Amino acid sequence: MSELATPKLRRVGHKGADLIVPGNTLASFEAALAAGVDMIEFDVLIEQHGQRLLLAHDWIDAARRADAATLEEGLDHLAAEAYAGVELDIDLKLPGYELRVVDALRERGMLERTLVSSQYRESLFLMRRAEPRLRLGWSVPKVRRDPFRHRVMLPAALAAVQAARAVMPGRAAAAIRDGWCDALMAHWRLVTPRLVRAIERAGGELYAWTVDDVPLIRSLEALGVTGVITNDPRLFTALG
Repeated sequence: MSELATPKLRRVGHKGADLIVPGNTLASFEAALAAGVDMIEFDVLIEQHGQRLLLAHDWIDAARRADAATLEEGLDHLAAEAYAGVELDIDLKLPGYELRVVDALRERGMLERTLVSSQYRESLFLMRRAEPRLRLGWSVPKVRRDPFRHRVMLPAALAAVQAARAVMPGRAAAAIRDGWCDALMAHWRLVTPRLVRAIERAGGELYAWTVDDVPLIRSLEALGVTGVITNDPRLFTALG
């Protein structure tokens, strides 16, 4: 009997291709496409003093980009023939506009190619009830910014990682089995062989963020994660 082929690592561009072209822009999506990604991740946030849904990570990001694209503009761009076969990961930065995102995807016939992720479980519950066909990702840990980039916060962040590694496999598997998410979007430091096995047995997917180092991408691929999210999708060419 022949062995089953190992699934190909899903190559995901963070904010499009944030280290090639500033992220959450149409130009960054084009750079990610040129780099051969399988999926494009981008952020959606409601504007601070208005109702438009913008492609932005936070309000500071939105404020310094007066020409920030709207969700609708972004989806219309990604609906072009050139992006056929490229999946989407829409990361919702806050609760409150989940159903507007679902409606925008439904209107464009883009539900099947999209995964919507959030740190907020209540957002995932709401979207699951509204549109069972939509794939959902639970993003962990629940942080505004990567705590490992700040030296002062690093000791506490590393201690929190050890605690999270102990409980996350059981929590993630339960969330997938209970049906309120299909994937875990985990900071790469949380990824362990035990987490990979737990999610695989539950029938879910595991994406690691945000990885800008080829040896680390290779190690995560060897562990069996579903996909790796990077700011520079050109790094994937080193994998062959």
